[in-house]
This record gives sequence, structure tokens and C-alpha cells, in this order.
Amino acid sequence: MIAIFRYTDADNKNKDATNMNLPLKRPSQIALIVSIALGLSACNDTQEPAPAPVEKIDATAAINFINQAEADLADLSIEANRAEWIYSNFITDDTAALSAAMGEKVTSTSVRYATEAAKYANVELDAVNARKLNSLRSSLVLPAPLDPAKNAELASIASELNGLYGKGKYCFADGRCLTQPELSNLMAESKDPAVLLEAWQGWREIAKPMRPLFEREVELANQGAQDLGYADLSELWRSQYDMEPEAFSAELDRLWAQIKPLYDSLHCYVRGELNQQYGDDVAPKTGPIPAHLLGNMWAQQWGTIYNNVAPKDADPGYNVTELLAKNGYDEIKMVKQAEGFFTSLGFGELPESFWTRSMFVQPQDRDVVCHASAWDLDNLDDIRIKMCIQKNAEDFTVIHHELGHNFYQRAYKNQPFIFKNSANDGFHEAIGDTIALSITPKYLQKIGLLETVPDASKDIGLLLKQALDKIAFMPFGLMIDQWRWQVFNGTIKPDQYNQAWWDLREKYQGVKAPIERTEADFDPGAKYHVPGNVPYTRYFLAHVLQFQFHKALCDIAGDTGPVHRCSIYGNKEAGAKLNEMLEMGASKPWPEALSVVTGSDKMDAKAVLDYFAPLQVWLDEQNTQANRQCGW
Repeated sequence: MIAIFRYTDADNKNKDATNMNLPLKRPSQIALIVSIALGLSACNDTQEPAPAPVEKIDATAAINFINQAEADLADLSIEANRAEWIYSNFITDDTAALSAAMGEKVTSTSVRYATEAAKYANVELDAVNARKLNSLRSSLVLPAPLDPAKNAELASIASELNGLYGKGKYCFADGRCLTQPELSNLMAESKDPAVLLEAWQGWREIAKPMRPLFEREVELANQGAQDLGYADLSELWRSQYDMEPEAFSAELDRLWAQIKPLYDSLHCYVRGELNQQYGDDVAPKTGPIPAHLLGNMWAQQWGTIYNNVAPKDADPGYNVTELLAKNGYDEIKMVKQAEGFFTSLGFGELPESFWTRSMFVQPQDRDVVCHASAWDLDNLDDIRIKMCIQKNAEDFTVIHHELGHNFYQRAYKNQPFIFKNSANDGFHEAIGDTIALSITPKYLQKIGLLETVPDASKDIGLLLKQALDKIAFMPFGLMIDQWRWQVFNGTIKPDQYNQAWWDLREKYQGVKAPIERTEADFDPGAKYHVPGNVPYTRYFLAHVLQFQFHKALCDIAGDTGPVHRCSIYGNKEAGAKLNEMLEMGASKPWPEALSVVTGSDKMDAKAVLDYFAPLQVWLDEQNTQANRQCGW
């Protein structure tokens, strides 16, 4: 269950939960001598061999195991966090080797404890220890079979799949060989459909060799899941949400049904605008949208085509990047301002070590990982961010998001180690995004970046830009695991991998492959999270939860205006309620954590609809005026 406490682009203390702090009991010297004597006596040929001791499977044994595992994993996490931090900040062959070795140690330890935890699955325990045991048992993403040879095979496959993705390049006829980030930039910037198609198709060539590896990986991981007491890997993944697996699947369907009408309106509008730009031959007026036209390698977010589909009067009249420069914001001042958002809510200032140990600016003397991330090095107070900050609007928002992770980490620091995490894996990402939703013109005015707040006539452009990233993402965030779960449980057979992938893309997104695809292709492998075995439903949940949190906190703050204009900046009542939830960590089922802020124990996408209500009215008007036939 152990994880590196790093989040990228993320106190109802129970007395029983302090058991993990008890000293671990070791055998006394006398006991050791006795055991040696017994062993020697058993070597007497005249005696029958002593029977193997029967392992007790009861509550006492289970709790002793949990305490041991928790203590070991806590220590190991600190070692792992430091190894990964060093590697990410000093990328060399040596630090890479140390990081890989640490990763193997973490994996083997986690598998060992998960396997042992399965022995106690039917033992009756108090609520706290039962929750810890389930976490130890179910939080593995890629469980290895007990067979050592198969364990090694699975590790080798996982490494090879990551390598195929990481080393992937596509070479154009002119000799240019581009990596995935470079190809993604090309797709975000180019408007030439021929170039877009070649980049789209070219990147998917790297995934073809993954197919037999992935098929075997599924077989082995399913065996690993079965060794832990699950029917298959799908059941294991869906068991991490304080619900029966099938009930969780039904919950996702319910949430998507709430959002789909808004998505349909956005899809219809964007398809119509693309048709006007490219014509019927490239972007048809009806049916699914060809996937290469949406400004993103996976058509998962559409923000980069905003300028192509935005209304003429959408300019809000200010540019945050320019405002930052005008007001003398450097990298440190940007982080200080984001910290100021949290302190305005009543949170304590970040520790001095945050400022001395974080990385804010890209070093010129070494290779580093620049991708923005938030870290918890010691599970207490050594929290940091690592970014190569650019002095622009995007990174100003990203910094607020990353600090959301850091303040969450610090809030739950007093929880036992196993509960030092978010209520479910969607919460951590949601908190950072919730804060980012408060970066409104009103907030910019309060901190002195903006003189006047634009009137409501400019809201449509701002909401459309948000929707192209957040609403467009939701069906994609849902369908990745819909595909994987069906692969894991055998509903989708290996000879149906690609067809089923595009069937789901069309069902949820209304997006189609721009050229014919066959089972010789393996298009799921072109998305990192599939060969990288990163669960994806968390991102869908985060996109629902952030709006639900935002709406509830705005209500607590007493903001009666449109929710998309609300900022909770400076409201300590909202901050106190937020902190109350964050302090719980993973100690309680997520519905209990959710109810602290929202008053409800159910996820609800109505807040999404409330936020984008003016946009949906506008989209429907545009679609009606243009006589567009919506749906696909």
C-alpha cells in the first residue's frame, strides 16, 4: 500500500488508531535460547519430527500484524521519498539506479504485506483496524502472483511497458524525430489537419509492441489479485472506495448521467465550430468528432482550441501573465501569494523548510524533472513543491493547486501512517482544483492584481475556457478504467482490445478515430496511464468533487452570487470547515469526510451544472441558432 507521497498535476482522531505507535515486541534472548534448544532436540533421530506451529488467525494476531506492517511501511516511505526526491532533482545514471532499487524494495514489501493481510480478511476487527487491514490488502495497483517466477515476469513486463512508452518517438519524412511532449505541442499548435493526422497516427505506432506484453500483464496481475482474495484486478481496484465494487460502478454511471447533457451541448457547439473551420470532409457536421482535431493527443482536454471556437466578444479584458509582470511578481512572490490564499482561510504558514528545500526555478547546472509536483518527505512537516515555475497565468494557478496538496498533507499529519492520505484517491486532486476555482477576477482584485472586475458579459468566455478543459475531460476520465475493468474481468477479450476501446471512446466522448483502426493496433497503449498502470477514475471523481466542494464552501462563506464568480479567499469559516475534513485524512470512509464540508454523504454533479449554468444556456442558444443536430 505504500506510495511515494508526491502528488502531481494532489481530525476525528480515534484512540484505537494510536496502536501503531506502540513499541514492536521482539523475542527475548531467553526465548531465542529456548527455540535453539528445541531445534537441537528435534534433530534426535529417535524422536518424531515436531509438527510445524499452527499460525493463529485471530484478532490479536491481525492487530499485531497491522502494527508491524504500519511501522515498517512508515519507515520505508521516508527512505523512498528521499530517494525519489534526489532522483527527480539530480537525474543521473546513479540516482536512477538508486531510485529503481528503492522502487523494487517498496514493491516487494507492499506485496508481502498485502499477501499477508489477505490471511486476516475474515477476522472480525474494530472499525479502525478493519479499515487499516483493507487498505493494506487492497491498495496495490499491480499485485504480483505468489509464484516467484511469475512475480519476476510481471516486474519485467511492467518495466518494459514503461520503457516502450518513455522511449517512444515518431520520425517524420523530413528526418525530425519527436517525443510525445513534442508531438503533443505540435497537436496543440498546428491547425493543418494533415499534420495533425500524421502526429496522431505516428505516436500510436509506439504502442503496437505493447499489446502482447499488456495481455500477459493482465493475466499475471489477475492471478495476483486472486491470491489476495479478489475475483480479478477489476474487483480489487473498485474495492478501494468504501463501497461494494458493483455499487461503485453504478455510482459512476449516476454521476455521468448528471453531467452528460452539459457535455452534449459542448460537444455539439465545438463540432459545429470545427466544421466551419475545416469543412465537411475533415470535420463532419454530425456524428463523432475525429480525435485529431481537438488540440490534444488523446482528445482528453480541448482548451488549446479555445481561440478557434471562442465567441468574438469573449476577451475578459485582462491578461494574468501581463498583470504578474506589471506587479513585479517573481517565482517566490507567486508562491507567497498562493500561501497567502491558505493563510487567509486560517491555515498556518508553511514551515521554513518548505522555502529552503522546495525547488521553484529550473536549475541550469543539472537535469531535473520539471513537472509540477507536491511532496511530503517525512509524513509530518517536511512538505515541498517542485516546479520549474514560469511567470505566467497557468503556473500561477498550478502553484495554488500544488499547495492544496501540501496543506492537505500537513492537515492529516497526526493520523496513523496508513491514514495519511486523502479520503479517496479523488479527494487529493480535488482539493487543489477546488482552490484553483477561487482564482476568480474578484480574487485577483482583492490581492491587487486587477483594478476592476469585468462585468457578467465577459463570463461566457471564461466559462467556455474552463469547460473545454474540465467538462471535455470528464467522459475521458471515466472511460479509461471502464475499458480496463472490462479487460480485467474478461468482458473484453484480447482480440477485442482496440475495437472495444473505440466503442467506449464513441459511447462516452462522441469521438472517433480519424482513420481506420484494427486489432493490429493497440491505441490504449498510447496513453501513459495504461502501460504505466495508473488508475484513472480518480481524475473523474476529482472533477466532480472540486465543484461540489467549491459550491459548499461558497455557501458556508455566505456568497450569494453566481458560483462561478465566487472566491472563498479570506473566509475563515469556510477554511475551518475545509480543514476539519482535511484533518481526517483516510481515517473514515469518504462519505463521512464529504459530509463535513457538503452536508451530504453522496457525490453530486449538480454543482457542476450550477457552475456552468450560464454557459449551458448560451451553448444551447448557439446550437439552436445554427440549427445544429446534436448528439452522435
